[in-house]
Amino acid sequence: MTTIALLGTGLLGAGMVENLLAKGHTVRIWNRTADKLAPLVQKGAIATASPADCGRGAARCHLVLSEDAAVDAVIPALRAGLGANVPVIDHSTNLPATVKARCVALRAQGVRYVPAPVFMSPANAREASGLMVVSGSKADADALQPDLATMTGKVWHVGERDDLAAIYKLAGNSMFFALASAMADVLAIGAGSGVAAEQMLALFDVFKPGGALPFIGQRVAKAGAGPASFELSMARKDARLMIETAAHQRLLLLPAIAAAMDKALGNGHGKADYSIFTKA
Repeated sequence: MTTIALLGTGLLGAGMVENLLAKGHTVRIWNRTADKLAPLVQKGAIATASPADCGRGAARCHLVLSEDAAVDAVIPALRAGLGANVPVIDHSTNLPATVKARCVALRAQGVRYVPAPVFMSPANAREASGLMVVSGSKADADALQPDLATMTGKVWHVGERDDLAAIYKLAGNSMFFALASAMADVLAIGAGSGVAAEQMLALFDVFKPGGALPFIGQRVAKAGAGPASFELSMARKDARLMIETAAHQRLLLLPAIAAAMDKALGNGHGKADYSIFTKA
């Protein structure tokens, strides 16, 4: 089996370590807070005192850190123990512009830095499910595919644009936040009419809006062009009814949506497709 270094043993990193150990690999670990290493050592991981020690002898190194500042602090310390041509695979959620600059700088220094953010929970990490998004060199992506595939449900190489995986990661997380906010408004509409949360959620056992996301995305991308499928004036009426039904419950998204619709209506877009409010 392979010796693998993993730096950053928070919830996600710890799950990855457990998965790698279960597959029989030797896993060297490091974390800024050393106390987090003990439970993984009990499961068979090897604790190290520094990033350089962690990377020493590893066939590949995985970073699961908080964000760019941590990545930029750890990589120079790691390089002292990094073998020639050993890939540094970064699963952290980072700023795309910084990822792009980091890729260019490290490539010039001969470091195989591979951005690979994930849509994975700690449970996904332990079970090797979820999605890993890789950008950059196709040669690196192809070479790493067999190993990375054992760590997740799907590995998606999005192309050679260095920052695209980081962009997709932030976009995907923004959908989680938006959907959580939208669901809070759904429950508020129910609460305003005396409908319990569980009863409101039963709607989504039958009505499956997720399948409409590609269609909605196209509508928003082309907002203002083409015929209306749902006129803005009627959509604004529905938004008013939603807010009234929620009564005094706290709403997160609907007031902002209504305000944007009002702006679009004020600009004369009442007959346009409702999606025009996204560009008001």
